[in-house]
Amino acid sequence: MQSILDFFLHLDSHLFTMIVDYGYWVYAILFAIIFIETGLVILPFLPGDSLLFAAGTFCAGVTNASGETASLNLWIILILLFLAAVAGDSLNYYLGETVGLKILGWKFAGKPLVGKNNIDKTSDFFNRHGPKAIIIARFVPIIRTFAPFVAGIGNMHYGKFIRFNIIGGAFWVMLLTFTGYFFGNLSFVKNNFEIVILGIVALSLIPVVLQIIKGKKNSNNPLK
Repeated sequence: MQSILDFFLHLDSHLFTMIVDYGYWVYAILFAIIFIETGLVILPFLPGDSLLFAAGTFCAGVTNASGETASLNLWIILILLFLAAVAGDSLNYYLGETVGLKILGWKFAGKPLVGKNNIDKTSDFFNRHGPKAIIIARFVPIIRTFAPFVAGIGNMHYGKFIRFNIIGGAFWVMLLTFTGYFFGNLSFVKNNFEIVILGIVALSLIPVVLQIIKGKKNSNNPLK
């Protein structure tokens, strides 16, 4: 977990090293991270939002203190990570449809692989937003991973699911990648990359916090 947190907070330096060391293989690595985060319900903590932002930054080119430059191709990143996001959600939907709530009984080292509270929160999210929750959830950590799984459990028609999946995946990848592309190399961002990454996470959690506050208010007021 510590290594994951370090990778998350220092994405710029780690990604720079990966590009220099692995060349074109870095595209496969980025594809795998996005696919796994969105496709495996047991791994909701991978850095999807921040990784897209960092990838966008490197699409504009990043130069280190030694004058060495590392860069990624913008169009390859957009297409590849869009495909990873859509394919990941589709796999998660399939797992929810076929394995369903049985996965809640799976344990590793005595602990549940999937917390029932995360399933309950995502189900409540669906009840409030309906099918468009597939799009909204793209921008909410944790819920992003559980939304397609819950859609599969609820037997949402796949034709409807895949439409929202494609729209949500496109918006998510393009918005965060282009944000990194246009703003990632600003002096403030480069000098405070860790703070910016934490800020992205904080912003993405605002909808969850607002819903929690709203839920508590409604529970305290039975007339609502």
